[in-house]
Amino acid sequence: MTIEARINARVAEVTDRIARRSHDSRARYLDRIANAASTPVRRRLGCANQAHAFAACGGRDKQLMQDGHVPSLGIVTAYNDMLSAHQPYERFPELIRQSARAAGGVAQVAGGVPAMCDGITQGEAGMELSLFSREVIALSTAVALSHQTFDAAVFLGICDKIVPGLVIGALSFGHLPAVFIPSGPMTSGLANDAKVKIRQAYAEGKLGREALLEAEAKAYHGAGTCTFYGTANTNQMLMEIMGLQLPGASFVNPNTPLRDALTVAATERALDITSLGNQYIPIGRVLDERAFVNGIVGLHATGGSTNLTLHLVAMAAAAGLTLTWDDFADLARVTPLIARIYPNGSADVNHFHAAGGMSFLIRELLAAGLLHRDVLTVCGDGLDAYLQEPLLDAEGKLTWRDGPAGTGDPTVLRGTADPFQTAGGLQVLTGNLGRAVVKTSAVAPQRHVIEAPARVFDCQDELQRSFAAGELTGDMIAVIRFQGPKANGMPELHKLMPLLGVLQDRGLKVALVTDGRLSGASGKVPAAIHVTPEAADGGTIARIRDGDVIRLDAVTGRLDVLVTPSELAARACAQADLSTMHVGIGRELFGFFRERVSCADRGASVFVA
Repeated sequence: MTIEARINARVAEVTDRIARRSHDSRARYLDRIANAASTPVRRRLGCANQAHAFAACGGRDKQLMQDGHVPSLGIVTAYNDMLSAHQPYERFPELIRQSARAAGGVAQVAGGVPAMCDGITQGEAGMELSLFSREVIALSTAVALSHQTFDAAVFLGICDKIVPGLVIGALSFGHLPAVFIPSGPMTSGLANDAKVKIRQAYAEGKLGREALLEAEAKAYHGAGTCTFYGTANTNQMLMEIMGLQLPGASFVNPNTPLRDALTVAATERALDITSLGNQYIPIGRVLDERAFVNGIVGLHATGGSTNLTLHLVAMAAAAGLTLTWDDFADLARVTPLIARIYPNGSADVNHFHAAGGMSFLIRELLAAGLLHRDVLTVCGDGLDAYLQEPLLDAEGKLTWRDGPAGTGDPTVLRGTADPFQTAGGLQVLTGNLGRAVVKTSAVAPQRHVIEAPARVFDCQDELQRSFAAGELTGDMIAVIRFQGPKANGMPELHKLMPLLGVLQDRGLKVALVTDGRLSGASGKVPAAIHVTPEAADGGTIARIRDGDVIRLDAVTGRLDVLVTPSELAARACAQADLSTMHVGIGRELFGFFRERVSCADRGASVFVA
């Protein structure tokens, strides 16, 4: 297929307005990283400082570090052996060190960052630390790189908040080249359709806990990311389409020869693009407004995680760029949905990869003029390299070939001329309830508009108790409030999905409105999430009462409570005792974050005003 160079007019307009809006802050950022690049610190550190930096190195590495003429590579790792996606990273540092030596450089683990799993903390108090862990990861990345002894860095992280946190931290050292190295998805387990049925049967009391646990263990069964298209795998799509990973690296399974070969190649590439050579590519210049627009287009085209409407805003701010939800909304209107991956379909990311994966996706979006081709990536100028896919030749060496020109499975991946939806998988809603995000890609078209009475709850446990008591028997829009970043850290409410799915399957009109999150696990029930202003900040969601009719319209992009303006204004905002959500499980340590955090459409970040 011919790759058209002409960019879509709407894509060009959005890109231009981001650049104009961000002109001053971006200029200041570029000046800052240019100044940092002009004074390489390692070569002027005091002798004692340098000796500390290489004291524990082996003989050859120590000599090279002492001579100071070879590139030094920092490894920032999110390894732990409890989380399936991060367990494979245990063996990566030694592989990277060996590869660096072979390429004439030195590599050291600069530091570690925490990695928590939303799948483990779902519905538990620990989930209230999840979003804020992104800021902790960014801070930990800055600490790791603060020794200023590195010429480039590689980043080992893959899951929900880890990748955005690593990107924010890396951008604070934007003069350094940065290559992200994924661990890959686990092999396919229990089919997604079967998993959903078992979860709903358990919610209805038709199956016991033992049967549920057995099914979940078959779904999440080995090393690697969970195979559904949640935040972790959306992150990998973004790192590739935004040019921070090697082409085709996102969805290669862990602990395979090809995965190891890609890790070696990523190490070599990071050493190639330092300021010591002729291909200097710092991350601060890779992630410009064009890269972020490419990322948003990829998000819409694949129906990715709603969490990225927060993370991309926060990541862009770290690069001196201001993204708004209007940018997301306008790009959604011209970006077709061309992938169906669970929960947007029954296939998982392994099926997506086999059907053509990232090279086919990028080829189609380029041909439609929906991506900026002329971007800087870790591979050099332009996205052309990302039209290729990696493989091992007969001798086991890494090589590259053109990606497929056609899809291998049209039920999973399609061309832009025959999309699953003509508009993207995410929609921004606006109305008298404020602003919100809805994921439409997994919702049947006949449910894109829901108008029903409100049932108001101040936490997800209240809804669960009402369901168990058999009190939810009519059409309703469940309002779960006091779940925003200022209230309790903005947890995900994914445990509500099986319950609401049961009600929907019983023939009821059902939707969710919340100032909390749902993530890439957002499913078949319409859900307006990230409502801002949030209840704890005096948002209209705090004025809703049981029985108020709410209209969620994902077609026109509206979210309204059908109450007169005068009546809404006369109502006092509901209050909730949040004190129990602020202590225990470490939550008392995050009081500053709750006080400082920005609203959802500003990234729900402590780094963004």
